[in-house]
Amino acid sequence: MSADARIEELKLELPEAPKPGGVYNPLVQVGDMVYVSGHGPLLPDGSMITGKVGGDLDEAAGNNAARQVGLTMLATLKAQLGSLDRIERVVKVLGMVNAASDFGRHPQVINGFSELMIEVFGEPGRAARSAVGMGSLPGNIAVEVEAILQLKQ
Repeated sequence: MSADARIEELKLELPEAPKPGGVYNPLVQVGDMVYVSGHGPLLPDGSMITGKVGGDLDEAAGNNAARQVGLTMLATLKAQLGSLDRIERVVKVLGMVNAASDFGRHPQVINGFSELMIEVFGEPGRAARSAVGMGSLPGNIAVEVEAILQLKQ
């Protein structure tokens, strides 16, 4: 099943693709590789999920924020590429968690993003990954994720 069809089948609601918040491109394509800038957990109403995981938000809420980042990134990919069906695989993910200093379950939070990629793309959605904690993120967003993807030839 195509990725675009999976979005429909899963009844996933993608937010509007966000506009850059600075001097950068949402993604850059080099050959068959796409480098996606960091995305935050943008909700369909235009607001962001904010707060520190392990403080303001519990692990489950952080995981949900990471999933929302995935939906936001899919919106950007669809807007920029025309179709998610152009994606061959998710290659590398860097997940950053706005974490309280004593929070240590960053991988479990970023699983929200990774699990969504597998739901949409199947096994090619399972990427190499880093999950790290940050003292702060822009606008106090809960999670930020950047990714590298390969396009179909």
